[in-house]
Amino acid sequence: MNLNELSILSLYSAMAVYALAFIAYSIDLAKRSSAVSAADVAGTASAGTATTAVAGGNTTTLTRISARIANDAATPYGRSASLRVGVSLTVLAWALHLVAAVLRGIAAERVPWANMYEFAMTGTLLIVTVYLIVLTRTDLRFLGTFVIGLILILLGIGALQYYVEVAPLPPALQSVWLVIHVFVASLGTGFFALGFALSFVQLLQSRREERVGGVKPGGLKFLSTLPSAFTLENLSYRVNIIGFILWTFTLMAGSVWAERAWGRYWGWDTKEVWTFIIWVIYAGYIHARATRGWRGSRSAWLAIIGFAAVMFNFGIVNVFFKGLHAYSGL
Repeated sequence: MNLNELSILSLYSAMAVYALAFIAYSIDLAKRSSAVSAADVAGTASAGTATTAVAGGNTTTLTRISARIANDAATPYGRSASLRVGVSLTVLAWALHLVAAVLRGIAAERVPWANMYEFAMTGTLLIVTVYLIVLTRTDLRFLGTFVIGLILILLGIGALQYYVEVAPLPPALQSVWLVIHVFVASLGTGFFALGFALSFVQLLQSRREERVGGVKPGGLKFLSTLPSAFTLENLSYRVNIIGFILWTFTLMAGSVWAERAWGRYWGWDTKEVWTFIIWVIYAGYIHARATRGWRGSRSAWLAIIGFAAVMFNFGIVNVFFKGLHAYSGL
């Protein structure tokens, strides 16, 4: 078995472990919903007890019951065994994923991001890397289902649809700027992906908060155990700012590379145009939120549109549009 075959084996092993992590994260969300349902039932029962207690003047007992119900509803999530298992499996899958990328690079004797298969492999690796790094500073484990689900989709498409054998680099890619430009772009995509997940959950949370405020039943119950829409929006904004800075550097590095490879900094190639469109969308998102007061759902939708443009750039422009970047669809 050669290095490339070992890389493939490691990648498929990583996908299997990611799938197990996704299941663990999903179980956690299911447990959250069940706990909320149990708390609702207990709250209804306590309301009946309240009437009797107030009638007898025993308001102290009512207060203790309410506090205990609130505590029972809140404490399980930080200690969730499913969450711990999910994160542990994610780290294991990330390690296998890293091995797959490294082995592919060694087999090809170059950096492993010269075609769609390798872009999918290294891009998703950096998304998981960003997620795990952010976890060391902020508890975003509740995003595991959304982030790992996205990883499985992208890896599955890349591995099944775009796999190619190891091949030498085209002349235009034989440059140190390949390492700089593509790595920074992929890292920026990792932050945009996390911002997308936060914005998506923010929209769900906003809708739930509106229903609760309007005394309307229904909605996804586990959302009541997650941070508020306001908190999710602030987290998404900070993550997207980092992604925007990296994407700005991507544009600059790409221009320098284009001048070295083709003798011009900008040529209105389809890939160049879409990279700029993505930059404009996120610049508009940051500007609108900071100076125009675009908060709440409007800012979330802008962030989601921005990430949709990133995915369009990767999955559609790379494959179906002709241009100087056509090699990226190999």
